[in-house]
Amino acid sequence: MDIRQRLHLSGMDSHAPELARKWGLGLEVTDFCYAPMLDDPATLPAVREKMAGIDHFWLHAPFAELAPCAIDPLVRQVTEKRYRQAADMALDLGVRRLIIHGGFVPQVYFPEWYVEQSVIFWRDFLRQLPPDMTIALENVMEPEPRLLAEIARAKHHIHIQYYIFCDDETGRRLRDALVEKVRQGVEVRILYDDVGCSGVKKSFFEGMRREGIEAFAFLHVKFPLFTSKVNYRNHRKIAVIDGCVGFIGGMNIADRYVRGTEWGSWRDTHFRIEGSGAAGLQASFLSDWSATTKRHIAGAEYYPAAERHTDDILQIVPSGPFGKWRALLQADSYAVSNARKRIWIQTPYYLPSDVLNSALQVAALAGIDVRLMLPTRSDSKVVDLASHSYLDDMMKAGVKILFYKPGFLHSKLLIIDNSLTVIGSANMDFRSFEHNFEVNAFVYDREFTARMAGVFEDDASRCHALTPGEWFNRPRPRRWAESLMRVFSPLL
Repeated sequence: MDIRQRLHLSGMDSHAPELARKWGLGLEVTDFCYAPMLDDPATLPAVREKMAGIDHFWLHAPFAELAPCAIDPLVRQVTEKRYRQAADMALDLGVRRLIIHGGFVPQVYFPEWYVEQSVIFWRDFLRQLPPDMTIALENVMEPEPRLLAEIARAKHHIHIQYYIFCDDETGRRLRDALVEKVRQGVEVRILYDDVGCSGVKKSFFEGMRREGIEAFAFLHVKFPLFTSKVNYRNHRKIAVIDGCVGFIGGMNIADRYVRGTEWGSWRDTHFRIEGSGAAGLQASFLSDWSATTKRHIAGAEYYPAAERHTDDILQIVPSGPFGKWRALLQADSYAVSNARKRIWIQTPYYLPSDVLNSALQVAALAGIDVRLMLPTRSDSKVVDLASHSYLDDMMKAGVKILFYKPGFLHSKLLIIDNSLTVIGSANMDFRSFEHNFEVNAFVYDREFTARMAGVFEDDASRCHALTPGEWFNRPRPRRWAESLMRVFSPLL
């Protein structure tokens, strides 16, 4: 095996080798305990020799071990030193990809203050890492520390677009970071959805405007009962920093996306994109900005020359309720129809079009491995009933139904065969496909697809696999309620 296809593990626990084989795509694992060896001059040369030629560096940092770092200064000093030593050594040896894995402990098991202190540690630590090192966060409690770290590095502009931007601790932390950058002369623009932020006081955004942040509501709704605009919402979640780094996925800016719900943890998927892919997110944002503010923004400073990181393709696909065709519905339907081995789906709501629903059933009947992962409970009982009304025919066709148990599965993920992964903001429902403004990324890359398949399989280990016996014997009143709610599926 080529030495450059090895994966190094740090901060080992008893499950690390097994996790590495799953997340590391079956690569060779050099599984010695790393942290104490960094502190021992006698073992340091052996560590450096062992790491020579490694492409990816995996820093395994269990969540439960990090919160005390923000409480006890001595513990923080020692832990931060070890992690920083590991990152510096990786950089010295030519490793440009650091994978930080936060373990698999649902945050709902920890008190609120524990989560907050862990977040503080990650935010401060990530800000110290070299800007040219690619950081991949896996099962870390939230993407916000990485977003805040990129915001702290911004030199020219910051573009933020979210369906929900709450006036809570998470929202205020992001607001304060943006205000600080405006005072440094950085351009900051925010688009928020007027319906998604209907519960947020106007004073929250007015305060940002007074500080110099340009903040606008998308499709402002004055009289919800008398306008069709309430039905066309901007569901995109985009952040672009200096035109070269972008974020896309399912997470909004609100405490519940960080701390979870009353009944469990919040499981979501969010991505950092670097290079030319960020230009696609920039184009989507600036298009919405122009439509909302009637101001056109262009120039080389918003689309800087991007470094080429790979020969594989990442395609940014925005979609909205205009024109004859629905881009994401057409793209997903085409991908499903052309699948040959597997179709794995994560979605919080399953309210598909007839074409997509039939395509999935036909694929399952043809022997393709079709798996649909839904939350056991979502944030809407009505939507749950409507979603479940589609499962009878799916199970009869051979689709494997998985109910995620630890909490609310809000992730939007589609894996086709071994080479295509679809990520982004769109749910697999009528509203995302027909009414909302959405944006997804189509990633044509075998390594990335294999890694996301590992994520899916790990989530599946926390699911209940539905059996025909239990499903078809559910109470009749429940089945009647599901059938009734299905009538309203296009409106939910």
